[in-house]
Amino acid sequence: MHKFKGIIFDFNGTLFWDSQKHLEAWREYSKKLRGTAFTDEEMQKYMFGRTNEDIIKYLIGKQPDRALVEKCQNEKEAIYREMCLKDRENFVLAKGVVKFLDYVCENDIPHTIATMSEEVNVKFFIKEFNLAKWFDIDKIVYDNGKIKGKPAPDIYLEAAKQLNLQPKDCIVVEDALSGIEAAHKAGIGKIVAIESMETRELYSKVPAVDEIIADFDDFDRNWLYTKLDKVS
Repeated sequence: MHKFKGIIFDFNGTLFWDSQKHLEAWREYSKKLRGTAFTDEEMQKYMFGRTNEDIIKYLIGKQPDRALVEKCQNEKEAIYREMCLKDRENFVLAKGVVKFLDYVCENDIPHTIATMSEEVNVKFFIKEFNLAKWFDIDKIVYDNGKIKGKPAPDIYLEAAKQLNLQPKDCIVVEDALSGIEAAHKAGIGKIVAIESMETRELYSKVPAVDEIIADFDDFDRNWLYTKLDKVS
């Protein structure tokens, strides 16, 4: 079995299964912004894995200036964070994540997060989930207003660079089709789709997907080099 040196995680819908809350927040905010709520088809095509700037551009039908992007994203993300905090029962990392991240850290496997969440939300996740326990916070790649959104490969190229690895030596775990496309364009060695919202049947039809997992308990540890592999 071919093994890989590092792993890059998408965050929303992958480590934290919050896609439904983003759907609800964008439905609420899109109705406010243009008068009608996002449809399911629009969500799939124009929201998942995209930057807030990309989404707002689609909603208003033109390129927004930076001030408008910041205003809209702040308002929408405030709605989203409030929804998270009000639903403490489900405001937890996905099934198997804690055990898997412990394993990755114990075995010195290079790893980071590549998310199209913007800085305020990333800081929110770091604090609420104590991500510093498992991640070098400075290596997390996020929407800083400069990086192109998925399906552009930029975020995964940068994440591999943060790990000092070639993309071909990395595994990416994704849930969004735009994120899978981004990882494929970046030349990622192995793309693992996780069934947080989409079905196994859908992912099985995507040529770029190498493996499909139900959750992180389903992730085959043999896909990654460990300390023992490095010694031997």
